[in-house]
Amino acid sequence: MDDEVQQPEYEVGTGMLCVFGRQLKLFRDRAGMDRASLGSLTGYSASTIASFEQGRRIPPPKFIDQADEVLDGGGVLSAGKEEVARAQYPAFFRDAAKLEAEAVVLHVYATQAVPGLLQTEEYARAVFAMWRPQLDEVVIEQRLAARLARQGIFDRRPVPHLSFVVEEAVLLRPLGGATVWRGQLEQLLLIGEKRNVEIQVMPLSRQEHAGLAGPFTLMEMRDGRRITYAEVQGDSRVHTERERVRELERTYGTLRAQAHTPAESRALIEKLLGER
Repeated sequence: MDDEVQQPEYEVGTGMLCVFGRQLKLFRDRAGMDRASLGSLTGYSASTIASFEQGRRIPPPKFIDQADEVLDGGGVLSAGKEEVARAQYPAFFRDAAKLEAEAVVLHVYATQAVPGLLQTEEYARAVFAMWRPQLDEVVIEQRLAARLARQGIFDRRPVPHLSFVVEEAVLLRPLGGATVWRGQLEQLLLIGEKRNVEIQVMPLSRQEHAGLAGPFTLMEMRDGRRITYAEVQGDSRVHTERERVRELERTYGTLRAQAHTPAESRALIEKLLGER
């Protein structure tokens, strides 16, 4: 069986997962098929099919397309694929995740941890494990999978332009321990080699700093819309008001001017790796 045994299971809830689950069950019943039969045709166990129908697991896109075909769904199940995928993110980030996945230009200013798009699996797991109030293990696994899936942005075509300004303090903070920390710094060097990615470090020694109000992300969409996303303690907002976006665009431009250049930033990361 091609069952996703690592995929976490959740308490039955409401929202898109339950809507999809009810649709799946209706189509399965209409086809006169039990869960085991559907599972054998799609590569999943009957218990996993039950979890999909009850909204306790997030069905992967491949399964949704398979189910739509074998149950003669007429595209109804596949049409909800994008919304189902968004359910893997915490509620406060879902809108931003959708925009991020479609952006052609992305600028990220990070102050507390390495940006999620740049995190290794081990570093990301350590970040989620430190979350307070503590997250259940199944939630950690869910958010970890979602975070790593977001990194598919680096393989998109046409390639988006991505830039990051990261506080030097973030690089000095060995979250997860020395081994995880070294792996994360090496990841920054690796991703920084991509032609469409620029990583800059904001040094602690700067006497002027434009980013004291906190982290944010700027996005430019294919249709020219410019959007910003800001998050503090799980309280997030997507801003589309042109004046607000302009303010943060000016802030980001100043931050890039105050930060080390990409070449200087790379040298700093290499120096940190060489010292420990």
